[in-house]
Amino acid sequence: MSTDFRETGASRAASSANDSDGTHDSPQDEPQKSYHTVLEQHLAQAQQEIERPAGGLLLSAISAGLDLGFGPLLMAVIATRAGGDLTGLARDVVLALAYGVGFMFVVMGRSELFTEQTTSAVLPVLDRRASVAQLLRLWALVLAGNLIGAAAMAAAVSTLGPAMKIVDVDALAEMSSRLTEAPTLVLLASAVAAGWLMGLLAWLVIAVRDTVSQIVVVLATTFVIGMAGFHHSIAGSIEVLMALFAGAGATWSDFGHFLLWAVIGNAIGGSMFVGLLKFGHVRASG
Repeated sequence: MSTDFRETGASRAASSANDSDGTHDSPQDEPQKSYHTVLEQHLAQAQQEIERPAGGLLLSAISAGLDLGFGPLLMAVIATRAGGDLTGLARDVVLALAYGVGFMFVVMGRSELFTEQTTSAVLPVLDRRASVAQLLRLWALVLAGNLIGAAAMAAAVSTLGPAMKIVDVDALAEMSSRLTEAPTLVLLASAVAAGWLMGLLAWLVIAVRDTVSQIVVVLATTFVIGMAGFHHSIAGSIEVLMALFAGAGATWSDFGHFLLWAVIGNAIGGSMFVGLLKFGHVRASG
């Protein structure tokens, strides 16, 4: 998602209009934004993204796929250099923190990420400001762009990492197998959880007020995904493709199976558990 941490003109207008009838807070008046304000700002931002030209969406999504790859790269470098010196819980915590670095680059850089758009882009459709066709157009462009960027980053890491002796092929194999060896139903449920958390991230980034809080939200949310080993369609694609391109055990069949169920699960988690429920509870509150 292209996350504008400053209010857009549309969101300022929405906030001003709502302040006048006393139902919404002005973003700077209270320590915490009301749920009405968060929804209106999220809607305005999502509407802007849905109406964005295809070329801009695709390029932003490619950028997100590339930037996200720095998280798996850092994980592979740490796993390689630490070797047996970092084990158990300490290793898991360090790698989960490294996992979130790529997401921080994407969110702070305001690039388009599919798993954020599974929540954000649904909101204008629910509010009848956009059509299902527009939603599917955005999802298709962003997913395609993310995967192009992910594949390019994976190819670079799998080639340069071993050549520079900063990434061991065994580390890539371990990262990939953790994602591809899960049974289908487990993979799907795990992807739903990851999509839920990414949708929550998109909502919370709008809800908080300052940059430091936004960084904390990104790192905390993605830490949960990384620590639990939930299946994120784009970050996971980078991990599987790094192993595939390096000849570290992963196959195209493994990648296709992972991608299909991860995308479906992420879309369900983001659109239903966050988009639909958040939108529903705010609108039901009047």
